[in-house]
Amino acid sequence: MNSNKKAAKIVGVLFILAAVTAIMGVILYDPILNSPDYLIKGAEHADQVIMGALMELILVVSAVGTAATMFPILRRYNETIALWHVCFRFLEAVVITVGVISVLSLLTLSREFVAAGAPDTTSFQTSGTILKAIHDWTFLLGPNFMLGINTVMYSYIFYKSKLVPRFIPILGMTGAALVFLCALLVMFGVIEQVSVWGAVLALPVAANEMILTVWLIAKGFNESAIAAMSAKKN
Repeated sequence: MNSNKKAAKIVGVLFILAAVTAIMGVILYDPILNSPDYLIKGAEHADQVIMGALMELILVVSAVGTAATMFPILRRYNETIALWHVCFRFLEAVVITVGVISVLSLLTLSREFVAAGAPDTTSFQTSGTILKAIHDWTFLLGPNFMLGINTVMYSYIFYKSKLVPRFIPILGMTGAALVFLCALLVMFGVIEQVSVWGAVLALPVAANEMILTVWLIAKGFNESAIAAMSAKKN
């Protein structure tokens, strides 16, 4: 297996890992983010919440890994865009990490609430509301806002270089525009992120990643396109 095919398979596996861990994180966070009694339920399901945080940390590593692995390929067409892609993917990972920290801080708050017995709930609820708000904003800015920017950059290079069939980056750029639009609509309060419209707008970019994943694992990058880019550089 040559280095390009190996890189393609690694990127595909990392995309799968990112998708699975992202979904698992949302599910495992449920008691502390969605329960009306989150100040009690968080402590009761502490191990589950921590597992959710670990899932998101794996997501962070996977996200950075996809950009780092694609960089040597993408830079052959346009080094500037390839470098920006790495930077923005890293920024996406930082935003997600802040969300993880907010959830773990909320877990600490929940434990303190339970340990206090009969505390003044107002102060705890105020702190909890702030921490949940931080997570909600990171959940919007990372998986939607930054994801839209990142997807546009690598899809553009895929389209221009023909590293993969052009229908894939076309879907990617379309999905990126829609998920970016979704982020803006949520920011201005037009729609809810977790809603029918939120799911509809996010579906194309998710489909793009899954189709791209299957293609990279099964077929890899177009070797003739890579050769053409290398010849052009020389």
